[in-house]
Amino acid sequence: MSNPAVPPRSLAEALRTRDDASLSALLRARPDLITPVPTDLTQLATRAGTRASVVRALERLDRFALQTAEALAVAADPAPYEELRALLTGDGGDPAVSSALPRALATLREQALVWGDDDRLRLVRTARELLAPSPQHPSPTGLGPTVQEATAGMSPGRIQDIVTATGLGSTHDSVSAVASLTALFTDRKRMSALLAGLPEESREVLARLVWGPPYGQVTAEPAAHLRRLLDLGLLVPTAPGTVVLPREVALHLRGGRAHRAVEPLPPAVEPAATHRPQVVDATAAGQAYTALATVEELLKDWDEGGPAVLRAGGLSVRDLKRTAVALDVAEPVAAFWVELAYAAGLLASDGEADERYAATPAHDEWMDQPPAQRWVRLVEAWLTATRVSGVVGGRDAKERTLSTLGPGLDRSAAPEVRHRVLTLLAGLPEGASPSRESVLARLRWERPLRGPQREDDLRSRLAEWTLAEAELLGVTGRGALSGHGRALLGAAAPKTPDQAPEAPGDKLPVHHRPTVAEPLSPAEQATASAAAARLLAPLLPEPLDHVLLQADLTAVAPGPLQRSLAEVLDVLADVESKGGATVYRFTPGSVRRALDAGQSASDLHAFLAAHARTPVPQPLTYLIDDVARRHGHLRVGAASAYVRCDDDAILNEILADKRASGLRLRRLAPTVLAAQADPASLLDGLRAMGFAPAAESAEGDVLITRAHAHRTPPRTAPEPVPDGPPMPDATLLTAAIRAIRAGDLASTTPRRQTDRPPPATGELPRTNSAETLATMQAAVLTGEALWIGYVNAEGAASQRLIAPVRVEGGFVTAYDHTADEVRTYPLHRVTGVAELADET
Repeated sequence: MSNPAVPPRSLAEALRTRDDASLSALLRARPDLITPVPTDLTQLATRAGTRASVVRALERLDRFALQTAEALAVAADPAPYEELRALLTGDGGDPAVSSALPRALATLREQALVWGDDDRLRLVRTARELLAPSPQHPSPTGLGPTVQEATAGMSPGRIQDIVTATGLGSTHDSVSAVASLTALFTDRKRMSALLAGLPEESREVLARLVWGPPYGQVTAEPAAHLRRLLDLGLLVPTAPGTVVLPREVALHLRGGRAHRAVEPLPPAVEPAATHRPQVVDATAAGQAYTALATVEELLKDWDEGGPAVLRAGGLSVRDLKRTAVALDVAEPVAAFWVELAYAAGLLASDGEADERYAATPAHDEWMDQPPAQRWVRLVEAWLTATRVSGVVGGRDAKERTLSTLGPGLDRSAAPEVRHRVLTLLAGLPEGASPSRESVLARLRWERPLRGPQREDDLRSRLAEWTLAEAELLGVTGRGALSGHGRALLGAAAPKTPDQAPEAPGDKLPVHHRPTVAEPLSPAEQATASAAAARLLAPLLPEPLDHVLLQADLTAVAPGPLQRSLAEVLDVLADVESKGGATVYRFTPGSVRRALDAGQSASDLHAFLAAHARTPVPQPLTYLIDDVARRHGHLRVGAASAYVRCDDDAILNEILADKRASGLRLRRLAPTVLAAQADPASLLDGLRAMGFAPAAESAEGDVLITRAHAHRTPPRTAPEPVPDGPPMPDATLLTAAIRAIRAGDLASTTPRRQTDRPPPATGELPRTNSAETLATMQAAVLTGEALWIGYVNAEGAASQRLIAPVRVEGGFVTAYDHTADEVRTYPLHRVTGVAELADET
């Protein structure tokens, strides 16, 4: 490990001064650095400075940490701490910024974006290139190039003219001239005097450029007030017709501030309304019941095989509209329920030649669970799903329309945003619902957009969809997080004002708490889910075992029905309206549907008598008996098709009916008619004429046309698309840090000098086989450690620090300090050995 008293000269040396806890924090904050595990700290530092990794790290900084990095990008390299603080606080100072700066700087250091002591702070080179101002990529600070950078292409004579115009003495070279100009522009007193002598029009031009963009346009013959600015070097030409405001001038005009508005503290999430927690829980429970009923109805509607799968995948617009009508919701809401059922593994495509969507076998298992557990499963699937129904109807990168259940709906940031939004709600007092604007402002502070702010950025849209979907699911009620929703997140209820020193969204800097919700472990999530189910179960209505029959051939279900009762009633009657109570209507067609399903008139009478709290109305009894008396009186079979009836008068009536002409019937016998239509069309045609025929088999038995549920083969729920590498667990971090340190020890341990030139840094040692064998055998006798180069069976080369124990049969058995275990290596794969230098 490097000597902490010596300032580090590189990021790798800075990493060597860190302890294991600090390295673990770095790898946890930037998990891409551990895939694959670096061989040593030098490789870790190199990887931490790559463009892709730095961009990802910058995108995950909060606004103040990012503003700190942006200020460092326009400061000197290296910059002392006081210069950085002056850029953020300005000449007047800002206690809030000064208080928050050490924590922001600690965050940048922890993520290896900044290294060096406070007197020599260095921003990683790649981060400086990304954040420093340039004509192609303006800085978020709005600052332009320095005087030295702006005058780099200017002729020496022109530079001397500017020096003379400002009242400075002429110099012998351009370097000293630029240095004297820089000194003038950074001297507050002399700079104020220089600006005071400018005309008002010139000062107005500077004021328009001071906060950026710093570039402006001038004509070939600029006006006098512009010419004055050019003569003094307060504007510097960069190209024909283009001028720039030097950084030092802008900083003076800004009062030393790099940013117009510095935001050291996160904006508070403001409550928009407050309700009693009992009201919130009851409202959320009602929504949870509606969510379960909607998903059940969707799957029941697709029980015998749902819509066809488009050739490109997904659901057609027509099928989505049809589903929305069936669920009595808007199309975007229908898309949400369909995607939720898919994410939970309850529906999928069947994989047949004529591919269709249908319920999966997991749906039957889900239906057998208690309602509260079914709700927990839906919400867990929603929290972790990366498929986002809100983008349905939009366009992908190839301008193709995004369809429900189709490709292109994954947004890897969705789970993090959902957890974060709900965590912000959990930080409010119980029963408080937040304002939409404060939630979006907080999220934008925690993950600011680089470049111009856009109101339609993805994270903001995901947050808005989260608030709406949480209400649909019953995670929230009236906009406030419910008790069972809080339990599912594993979040404790917030303390009351007399228990907590400060309110949510408090005045403590955000670095005191994580800016993203920490995911629960599987065991913790199982415990949280069980707690949520226990809290929700008493709030859900109990299923009823009865209905109220009315004389107008309707039945009213005053609440949710038991599953067996609802299934029979769905066949026997048609749903007329839904809501708090469901109204069913009995019609001849619905009664015939029940008879077709194998029920008899006596079965239907017994069923109604058993489940009706009111007497069975006489019109309903007559309806059942009348339909049953005519049901099956006509028999339809395959001739192509035939009709037979013991009453030839009925057959005469059919033949005489003009509506039967399309069936092309002819009499075969007094009681038999033949048709050229297929049996199904013949059944539909006779029913349209007012008859109640029944289909029969080849043996003459009545066919029971009970609907058969269509199920897909076993399917797994879609895997979420990860947002970058997964977070490493503690075991992986420990093993990775041990391997990195061992590899670093092997690569930095001094070697004993030999006549052979030493290998370059990172290069494997080279010795012939005889030297390798002799050195190995000597090390066995002396017990010394060796530095070796080794190439494995896959051809991957590495450096290792070993202590040989035994050499025989072409193999060396040694304790490998790099792997921290005893290993055996083939000697022919050892490229060379080097003895370690003696310690002094």
